[in-house]
Amino acid sequence: MPKKNSMPVKDRAAKAGIATGDEVLPVDRCLQIHRIMVRARIMEERMIKMSKSGEGFFWIGGPGEEAFNTCLGLQVKKGEGPKFDYLHLHYRNSATMLAMGMEPIDAIRQMAMTWTDPFSRGRNFPSHYSRKAWNVVPVSSVIEVQFAMAPGTAIMQKRHGDGVTVVVGGDAGSAEGDFTSCLLWSSRPGNELPVLVITMNNGWGISTPHCSQHSCEHSIERGKAFGIFGEVADGNDPVASWYVIERAFRYCRSTRRPYMVEALVSRLNGHSSSSGAVRSDEPDCITMFEDRLLAADMMTQNAIDKVHEESHEEIEAAVHQAVQELRPQPHDIERFTYAPSSVDAVYPEDYTGLP
Repeated sequence: MPKKNSMPVKDRAAKAGIATGDEVLPVDRCLQIHRIMVRARIMEERMIKMSKSGEGFFWIGGPGEEAFNTCLGLQVKKGEGPKFDYLHLHYRNSATMLAMGMEPIDAIRQMAMTWTDPFSRGRNFPSHYSRKAWNVVPVSSVIEVQFAMAPGTAIMQKRHGDGVTVVVGGDAGSAEGDFTSCLLWSSRPGNELPVLVITMNNGWGISTPHCSQHSCEHSIERGKAFGIFGEVADGNDPVASWYVIERAFRYCRSTRRPYMVEALVSRLNGHSSSSGAVRSDEPDCITMFEDRLLAADMMTQNAIDKVHEESHEEIEAAVHQAVQELRPQPHDIERFTYAPSSVDAVYPEDYTGLP
């Protein structure tokens, strides 16, 4: 008979990866998540500098939400069409997009408002992503409208495969009617939909504290009236976040019903550059994760420093290239306003964006 492993459970977990409770994230996955988190943070911090230097004119993003958003992006079933997951994101999901494979320079291009910006041709705010090949629905600046849109893609997905509609928004936006509409349309008896409803709770709605507005402690409690199950995640912990997301996806894929996740996260640079983007003293998910990586002997300080250095070099190179690229011209303003249609031949002077 093989000898029983006498090594303590905690030590065995450390050898296998990083543990939160009984859940362990393997070494390779931890290192992958860490690198994406660092790249996302450095990209966002550089974009904040762009907003202050004139290389860009407005910034909004997600420093502090990298742990949860990276884990989300890595677990999305990426592709185009109803058999893959649909993403209705908000403007704090840069780490999600990087985890899915977005190149940082594309986010920088949107910040710099260049013609080469693949999401909006320099027309939209930063972090307002869209990508048809990945089912990433265009991000809107209007708060929480994505929640009213999400049941639409989920209705289609109910008929095809095991794709899930993922909709993400801030906790403050859960006060909007669109949020309630999502819960209602996703939970109708006999017509339940595979919608993963995610609220990112950083404790603030712009400048209004959560505790002064919400009678319930957690937004997932609102799902109880609709028969929707949910779970609260420590969004600053990649291990806990990974497994909460994994359970949520498994539930939606297997039952074809809605599920709610509330991620408790930090807001490290305020709401946007309009409020100064001043760094706060809230817990930093990257610093905390790096402390755990060091304690588990999974990384040395030199290795961590190298990840940061390489990420800085990558982002600086992206900025250097992006700011030299073409900008939209005044005559471009009428382009991409309308989708191609049969009336184009009737109104030849109305340019629709066709070649």
